[in-house]
Amino acid sequence: MRIAALATALAVAVPLPAAANDFEPVPDRDRFLSLVEGRELRLGMFGVRLYVEGDGSIRGEAVGDPVTGSWSWQDGYFCREMNWSGRAIPYNCQLVEAAATGKVRFTVDRGAGQSAEFTLR
Repeated sequence: MRIAALATALAVAVPLPAAANDFEPVPDRDRFLSLVEGRELRLGMFGVRLYVEGDGSIRGEAVGDPVTGSWSWQDGYFCREMNWSGRAIPYNCQLVEAAATGKVRFTVDRGAGQSAEFTLR
């Protein structure tokens, strides 16, 4: 159960209505880093706390276990692969959108899949 819940969260699969759109696309790597670097991305429902660093690394924890990974910005998308306590979270490129409310939304499969909203702290 714990694995399934976290895999869902880390794969960014928390369905959200498409109409909820106070979000604007993040157009490039520099804008993305200006939003997230040095800040915690939190998805409280699953106890996910992540840090996305300018050197291409991802670190954090989920349900008390470590999360590590790497990322790059490719063709307007955040592309990442992660590991959660020995379990691979497969490579995926995601559309990133930001809201003035301090939230960042990631949508899998280059914006064609499901989304999750993280709070910036």
